[in-house]
Amino acid sequence: MDDRLKVTFLGTGTSQGVPVIGSKHPVCLSENPKDKRLRVSVLLSWGKYNYVIDCGPDFRQQMLVNNVTKLDGILFTHEHADHTAGIDDIRPYFFRQGDIPIYAHQRVISSLKQRFDYIFADENRYPGAPAVSINEIRNTGSFEIGDTEVIPIEADHNRLAVFGFRIKDFTYLTDVKRIHEVEMSKLKNTKVLVVNALREEPHHSHFNLEEALAFVEEVAPKKAYFTHISHLLGFHDEVEKKLPKNVHLAYDNLVINV
Repeated sequence: MDDRLKVTFLGTGTSQGVPVIGSKHPVCLSENPKDKRLRVSVLLSWGKYNYVIDCGPDFRQQMLVNNVTKLDGILFTHEHADHTAGIDDIRPYFFRQGDIPIYAHQRVISSLKQRFDYIFADENRYPGAPAVSINEIRNTGSFEIGDTEVIPIEADHNRLAVFGFRIKDFTYLTDVKRIHEVEMSKLKNTKVLVVNALREEPHHSHFNLEEALAFVEEVAPKKAYFTHISHLLGFHDEVEKKLPKNVHLAYDNLVINV
């Protein structure tokens, strides 16, 4: 059994995905598979465990493409639809495994309860609905998934607090605009960093390319991968050529071992 952490990029796109519906932008018309991006998510696998970070509207397709037959839990970064709207599609896992563990900030749990009340109902639940076991997480302490420690890292997504996660030597951050110094200390000696890089132009709630590169330089991982990418960043192959040697654009279904 391989206990190394395997990371599969299930989706690397922004909230609309790439291509954007109805767009005639050249990147949206590209035939390069690396320019086609589902909503952002990763699969974390090691030993006998499979966990996903975020569960967006493309979740079902992502699970089928990557033949994920077992799911041990979902870590949520925040409550926005492109990170949560696929939660109903955990049903096949629930039917086989029972309640699916979720890990999230209390604010995110409250949002999910409101929007997906039939999943979280205590009584008279519809028999076809999935169910979850709730694990509230805070940035003041670590928690465990499987047999592994996870360190939450709080960041600012404009005015909304979001969680990133450090698992072993791997750190995953998305929808980030600012990270306070006390949280930056949690990134020390990270070997592999994943962080959002939306586009070249500045954005009010996401790192643009320049900010993401500066962040990578500050954290100084051995390797970095950019995700949550919009069509406005440009063609994958052209952008990749301009990046430092240890920095790459992630793309859907890319697999790395940490």
